[in-house]
Amino acid sequence: MSSTPSNDPLNTTELVGTVVAVQANFYQVELEIQRVLPSERILLCTRRSLLKKMGQQVMVGDRVVVEEPDWLGKRGAIAQVLPRITELSRPPVANANQILLVFAIAEPELEATALSRFLVKAESTGLEVCLCLNKCDLVSSEELLEWRDRLLNWGYYPLFISVNTGLEYTVDSDHKIIQKSLFDAENTFKEKTLLHQLKDKTTVISGPSGVGKSSLINQLIPSLNIRVATVSGKLGRGRHTTRHVELFHLPTGGLLADTPGFNQPELDCEPQELVDYFPEAKQRFQQGKCQFSDCSHRDEPNCVVRGDWERYPIYLDFLETAIAYQEAIQQQPDVERNVKSKTKLGGKQQLEPKLASKKYRRSSRRFQHQTLQDLCEDFSEED
Repeated sequence: MSSTPSNDPLNTTELVGTVVAVQANFYQVELEIQRVLPSERILLCTRRSLLKKMGQQVMVGDRVVVEEPDWLGKRGAIAQVLPRITELSRPPVANANQILLVFAIAEPELEATALSRFLVKAESTGLEVCLCLNKCDLVSSEELLEWRDRLLNWGYYPLFISVNTGLEYTVDSDHKIIQKSLFDAENTFKEKTLLHQLKDKTTVISGPSGVGKSSLINQLIPSLNIRVATVSGKLGRGRHTTRHVELFHLPTGGLLADTPGFNQPELDCEPQELVDYFPEAKQRFQQGKCQFSDCSHRDEPNCVVRGDWERYPIYLDFLETAIAYQEAIQQQPDVERNVKSKTKLGGKQQLEPKLASKKYRRSSRRFQHQTLQDLCEDFSEED
């Protein structure tokens, strides 16, 4: 007796899609199917209990296998997470190509240490870092040129924009500021413009609260209407308006991940890796090597990194923070793993959920007999 699928137009029980939004325990998955209308490609999915027991997190940007789709109810279940190309923990985004770090050059005022903290965090992901400075209509051309020269010395080519006026500011060969339309589609094909940088890439937009990230997304994708808020006058910094991570399609090609803003990311990298996240310090390694392989670049002799460069005091400050963080981590107890490896037929290794020893696993018979024997001895002593 053959069974007939009830409401499956594609007559399939397994589909591949991309997670475009995560809220609570639900995941919006956009299926990789071109034969159905775009509105029918989105399924609201849950995560299989097996993935939950294995501790398999599902992130925005993950390519996943969806089983048992309910086309009428637009529901499904995520049964597998496909291997990731890249992975970010905060914000939790998978398979991204680059980070668009958005800062305001004014209101709130741009500060080198705060900017460096975000840059170091972005560099630690291993993704391409694109720096974009908003609210450039609030400062003079001289100040723009000053920041451009500083950031070039840091190793970054900044993009200057104003979402409020819809303008992008570039510097010509005569070292003069040129203004042009920020959202002109022709900029997609012009290098060193924001639209060209975003084209055909999966970009994570990040930065402090109140710098205009949500306003920028609303301009880049007019069909959206993300809530925005003004900068707090008392604190001099932004209010959080984005509450969860979500992936949007750019009209000019590519995907954009909007993430909640935060005002001070943690420096949770290894102290010996910190120097790799300063491009100007890496340039010094091209001129030579330090005398000691474990050089911390503080007071060791014959160090090629130590010297007169603008962010060297910031590096020393961050190094102390990274050392203190690692010392605190080392004092914490080890966390029990929630997966185990088992050998299947043919010698194939497969991960399976490992039940928490104090929550699910039964005690051994030997332990039960010992406990019973101790209990009997206690009764004998009482008699």
